[in-house]
Amino acid sequence: MRLSTKGRYGLKAMFELALSYGSGPVSLSVVSEKQNISVNYLEQLIAPLRKAGFVKSVRGAQGGYLLAKDPSEISVGDILKTLEGPLSPSECIENDKCSNKEQCVTKFVWEKIRDSINDVVDGITLKDMIDDHNKMARSDMYYI
Repeated sequence: MRLSTKGRYGLKAMFELALSYGSGPVSLSVVSEKQNISVNYLEQLIAPLRKAGFVKSVRGAQGGYLLAKDPSEISVGDILKTLEGPLSPSECIENDKCSNKEQCVTKFVWEKIRDSINDVVDGITLKDMIDDHNKMARSDMYYI
């Protein structure tokens, strides 16, 4: 299973909004510059995240986007599933699509992989990412 740019860039964009949480809206041009993602692509990514209730938009000269919830309440899984759909290593375990499910022994392997992936991404929040970012920034100071 490989995530598309939608999931990878969407997570970067949400991380950027999380860094500014509580400081007001952030324009997509700022997110674009800091994360090296085109504004046009960001607009496509923000729409489903806004529809899912993770992002709010603010109109006007000082407008932009901001998180609709605290970073501790938004998981990496929330973002990836919104942008990518179900995180699964095989289509056959989603929606009972397998015609051989009663005799398929590999089904259990795919389900374990899916469950492990979901446990990891659902267990990491934007707040955790901010904390990791801050630790990295502090550790870099000692190597200057």
